[in-house]
Amino acid sequence: MNSGGRADTLRLCGTEPESIVDGPGFRFVVFVQGCPHHCPGCHNPQSHPFDGGYEVTVDQLYQAVAENPHLAGVTFSGGEPFCQPAALAALGERVKALGKSVMTYTGYTLEQLWERQDEGTRRLLAVTDILVDGPYVEAERDLTLLFRGSANQRLIDMDRTRAEGKIVLQDLEYG
Repeated sequence: MNSGGRADTLRLCGTEPESIVDGPGFRFVVFVQGCPHHCPGCHNPQSHPFDGGYEVTVDQLYQAVAENPHLAGVTFSGGEPFCQPAALAALGERVKALGKSVMTYTGYTLEQLWERQDEGTRRLLAVTDILVDGPYVEAERDLTLLFRGSANQRLIDMDRTRAEGKIVLQDLEYG
């Protein structure tokens, strides 16, 4: 697992230029390649091998985002985004400069990420507005949940979490 990584290149499974199911509003979704979790029932099992997918530069992804004025933001999904946090943080910082939001999915809990001692993880958490944390648990699958697949996963408001110094859940609803 690469917890720092190159800050200019990502290994991807794919992208979705305009999604309405991976966060609020129209979102550009980056599906990173490589995941250590291997959750049974995973929605993207093709993203698990670290040697799969293809490489793309942060500049290429940024250009694709910048060219679409209808996007509310970017969502980092996987695979596991925190296996390539440095490059995602670099992209996220540029996305935020456009006035767009960043949403990140992870199989780790926020508490586990806080324990990591690498700069890439810290920077990716710093640019994330909404974090969906925790592994997908097939026994807790719930299709009625907003932007997540199992009841153990949390939808965390990272801005309020940083401000209050404790985990604050996001108050979003369908509609």
